[in-house]
Amino acid sequence: MKRSALFLTCLPLGAVLAQAPPPAVHESLVPVSPAESLRVTEAGAGETIVLVPGLFGSAFGYRHLLALLPAAGYRAVVIEPLGIGGSPRPRGADYSLTAQAERLATVLERRGERPAVIVAHSMGASLALRLAWHHPERVRAVVALDGGPAETATTRGFQRAMRYAPWIKWMGGMKRVRPKMRNDLIAASGDSSWVTDQVMDGYTAGAAADLDGTLLAFLAMAEAREPERLAPHLAEIRCPVRLIVGTAPHKGGVEDKQVRLMRERLPDFGVDSLPGAGQYLFEEQPEALAGLIDRIARGPATALGSAR
Repeated sequence: MKRSALFLTCLPLGAVLAQAPPPAVHESLVPVSPAESLRVTEAGAGETIVLVPGLFGSAFGYRHLLALLPAAGYRAVVIEPLGIGGSPRPRGADYSLTAQAERLATVLERRGERPAVIVAHSMGASLALRLAWHHPERVRAVVALDGGPAETATTRGFQRAMRYAPWIKWMGGMKRVRPKMRNDLIAASGDSSWVTDQVMDGYTAGAAADLDGTLLAFLAMAEAREPERLAPHLAEIRCPVRLIVGTAPHKGGVEDKQVRLMRERLPDFGVDSLPGAGQYLFEEQPEALAGLIDRIARGPATALGSAR
């Protein structure tokens, strides 16, 4: 029986996971330049699905998909951009979206990956779109999780807040960062029951390990200037792009003007939704999201239709 048939029709995904042993997870640092490396986490075997976290994400945030996608016959590969998750935070690095997308391309090239489905959350969606624009040979389809063609890594509110970043360590360090982050995760969720103390440990692990480096990296992201805007080049992206959003009221998420821009300019664009979810789709409804990713991977040109 084909992989997709097993995944979608034979058994509920929870039953599939119950019958299958958890996949082995491997982590490595892949050099992208003499002074820079990205952390790569992978599990499973089969066609590759690349997962790119957003600004506050990490491989930990994709832990459910690192089990669900291998259970469906895929190899799930998380690439954490520079300064995010467990990737290093070198001082003086170029933290622009363009540079981050180029690093993703370097990782894919050095690993010898075939064109892959790129699943990217929030700000990571802008990296995936830039990757598809500059390196179409690396991307078979883009799945944007509540994210779009952002022209900056951070929102204006985040940029204002980061002016005070040097004070965070002096005024309590992670004790001040963690409650703020928890409140933000709750506000961004439709069902916030996933935001537990254990989950907060996972989401703050990278910052806790190197708070100075994280603050400096975020400051660099907030101040970065792009060499070229993405919006004028969306029409050059020939692969399918699928946006998945949660329907529950939540803070943040892709802006309406970015959705309109994608509808107007992307040659192959579609939208799907997960009822009741907020921005953190992979935490709130991981099984449903894995099913949508499977549909796209099997036939990205028609998986979600072409609602425009």
